[in-house]
Amino acid sequence: MSYDSQDSLAPASRPARAAVHATSGRRLGAAHPRQEGPTDLRLVPPALGAWATAALMLDAPPEWVAGVAVVCLVAAGVVLLVRRGGTGGESLRAPVLPGGAGGRSLRAPMRRGGSAGSGGQILALPARLTWPRTSVAALLLCVAGAAVSAALHGADLRRGPVPGLAREYATVTAEIEITSDPRLTRPRVKGDHMAPTAVLVNADVRRVEKPDGTAIDTRAPVLVIVDAGRGSSADAEDQPEPPSTTHPTPWLTFLPSTRLRITARLAPSLSDGDRIAAVLRVRESAGTEVVGEPSAVQRLAGRLRGGLREATDGLPADARALLPGLVVGDTARITPELDEAFKETDLAHTLAVSGSNLTIILALLIGPPGLAQQVERRGLAPRLGISLRTTALFGGALTLAFVVVCRPDPSVLRAAACGAVALLALATGRRRSLIPALATAVLLLVLYDPWLARSYGFLLSVLATGALLTLAPRWSAALRRRRVPPRLAEALAAAAAAQALCAPVVAVLSARVSLVAVPCNLLAEFAIAPATVLGFAALATAPLAMPVAKALAWCASWPAGWLANVARTGAALPGAGVDWPGSWTGAALLALVTVVVVLAGRRLLRHPWWCGVCAALLLLAVVQPPPLTRVVTGWPPPGWRFAMCDVGQGDATVFAAGEGTGVVVDAGPDPTLIDRCLRTLGITKIPLVVLTHFHADHVAGLPGVLRGRAVGAIETTGHEEPVDQAQFVRRQAAARRIPVTRATAGEERRTGSLNWRVLWPPPPAPTAPPHQALTDAPEGPNDSSVTLFVRSAGLRFLLLGDLEPPAQRALLRSPAGPLLGGVDVLKVAHHGSAYQDPELIRRAAPRLALISAGADNPYGHPAPVTVAALRAQGAVVLRTDEDGALAVAGTGAELMVAGD
Repeated sequence: MSYDSQDSLAPASRPARAAVHATSGRRLGAAHPRQEGPTDLRLVPPALGAWATAALMLDAPPEWVAGVAVVCLVAAGVVLLVRRGGTGGESLRAPVLPGGAGGRSLRAPMRRGGSAGSGGQILALPARLTWPRTSVAALLLCVAGAAVSAALHGADLRRGPVPGLAREYATVTAEIEITSDPRLTRPRVKGDHMAPTAVLVNADVRRVEKPDGTAIDTRAPVLVIVDAGRGSSADAEDQPEPPSTTHPTPWLTFLPSTRLRITARLAPSLSDGDRIAAVLRVRESAGTEVVGEPSAVQRLAGRLRGGLREATDGLPADARALLPGLVVGDTARITPELDEAFKETDLAHTLAVSGSNLTIILALLIGPPGLAQQVERRGLAPRLGISLRTTALFGGALTLAFVVVCRPDPSVLRAAACGAVALLALATGRRRSLIPALATAVLLLVLYDPWLARSYGFLLSVLATGALLTLAPRWSAALRRRRVPPRLAEALAAAAAAQALCAPVVAVLSARVSLVAVPCNLLAEFAIAPATVLGFAALATAPLAMPVAKALAWCASWPAGWLANVARTGAALPGAGVDWPGSWTGAALLALVTVVVVLAGRRLLRHPWWCGVCAALLLLAVVQPPPLTRVVTGWPPPGWRFAMCDVGQGDATVFAAGEGTGVVVDAGPDPTLIDRCLRTLGITKIPLVVLTHFHADHVAGLPGVLRGRAVGAIETTGHEEPVDQAQFVRRQAAARRIPVTRATAGEERRTGSLNWRVLWPPPPAPTAPPHQALTDAPEGPNDSSVTLFVRSAGLRFLLLGDLEPPAQRALLRSPAGPLLGGVDVLKVAHHGSAYQDPELIRRAAPRLALISAGADNPYGHPAPVTVAALRAQGAVVLRTDEDGALAVAGTGAELMVAGD
């Protein structure tokens, strides 16, 4: 074993060294830095103070900032002057070993070793080091520096002509410099269609020409929104190709540091507190001129990232999407469905590059952090005979390349700063302590870029790292004392500690708490390192030997596929998560619950039987076996015949057709919501999916219906508009080899005790009677909705899709008109809008009217006039926006309805 320059101790410290060695149980002692003395926390208060100050002062008035800075500087000066004039004996001594020639020393016991008289560990404390006062002065100086830095960065949003022009919504010609990778917005349903897809780019406005022709040089951070064409639900789920290939636009090829000349309309920032002075909206058709090529470094980074994408092109869909995100943060190929699964299981940190990636790469070079400066250190560096200082230089170059290629996201910056501090300590021969390194990284980053103080990503990154450095070692030791295998104890403690500290913040962002986060992170941990290492190897070899890169990427696809399977399996569990208040009050409540659980867990660990009982109860809560769930929750009710799922502003209903079998009518706008509904109903087999028409609020959730279920066929309307969503349905069916048929009036089917008849739409014009083709032909997607008359256990159901009055009146005149009278259950047309035919409501005279609508929807659905008209006919009206999911049971004589 070897010692660095600090291992040569003054004679006064030799008893302390002997005590430390004796406690280690080895003749020469242990070389782990944590056994050299207590953790140095002196940089923690300055880091936290600077962090809080930066977050508060970014948009504070200048006079406030000046006041805070002046007060802190004066107070720091007073503290330092008082220190000089005072006596050293009036203050506490720093709990560190002396680094040089001595002076007087104070003997004090360490925490673990008991008292000095009992042979505990002894530390020599320098008599003249008065750290409390200097630490107070350092805290005040850091607060002053953070206030000034935050004020200067915040002023960038208010400086120059851009903010004023944004308030006027002016159209300008500007020269911008791109500062991030372009990214596509996620597909989302807006009403009955998919919202238009846009390209988002962060940039700095460097020059702007006002409408009067004057040009002004400036520097203002902006968000550029490029309209890339109308969105398509084909991109919404399980898209076999990345979104960028379905939306070819030159904007997706631009690299950071590229300078462009554009014509755009300025608008104020979307929200307060963002690092954005304005929003620039660019039309895709508008001319875009490249006036400055990207830098050589960014071109190299772009080439490496492009090489990795090419190397992963032939892989399975999950691996093709995950590897670029895991290695370099390229998430363009990750589908919303996969993204949602990772969020549900709290594995979202693995979707994009994070500090763990840099840790894995540096560990290859220098070995585990605790062994980095020992002779016994591991990694490639000692095997290649590389000295400590040269190793540090290599590590610094590797860190810099990592930041450039992976882009300076908050977690990447935090990891890079921590690594840089550790490498600097390694190069100078000083002992490393990871907590001071983390505090130093936070302090330097917040002073350099105060906007990080408001970044949730930065907060989560620091919390996770802090948990791994503080809680995880103690919890791991506690588990090992209870005979848990060491590797399992370390992995379990790391996952639980990170979850404990990060869960309250995640709850603020998602309003949900994952119950499967710890086991899913445990299962994912085995795959992250090999996927990262092989992915980086493919990245490095792609420009030189693409076949080798493809082989490496193929090897990395196995652990990447494992990650995706873990995420999907965990998210598919009925009790994967629970809803939680998405506010800081909710975060405080969750933190309190976590503390209670940890304290109770410490006691439970002494009683293995109670641990087993709690684990079994948690397993039941997560898996939620259908028989047990029905007993506990009463959902679904016994003998249910029909269910209306709560899918927000859309339609999704299910008819029971046997044990675990159901006929699904419409899929709603969200795959997650319909999938969850079908799971709670216990539906695993679907002989038929009926899509009444192709509006997104009825078909965009189709992947959730198909996920993990045996589907016999899909039946749709013959009116294939909107075209893009009709194509989406056909692609989904083709990918799973599910036949697609068209429904026509008069068609009858039966499945078990369930039978139904299609009432609408009429046959296509060539085969329809001439008078019907001319007068009753549907106009538009809504009037082409498939309308069903269903019988089940003596109950009569009428499902009207989104029919509007013209089609409703035509339906009354059709041969199916006599079937419309006196139904038991009516699925009200078009979410209960005011656009209804009164005669159809009178003819149907339902006993129960069900309306599917989203809470607080902008359309006013259901309309009060429609609800009143239904009640005037004696119907009981229930709605999903108020009553949640609804299930109908009973027979013709007795009708029962239950809510989830």
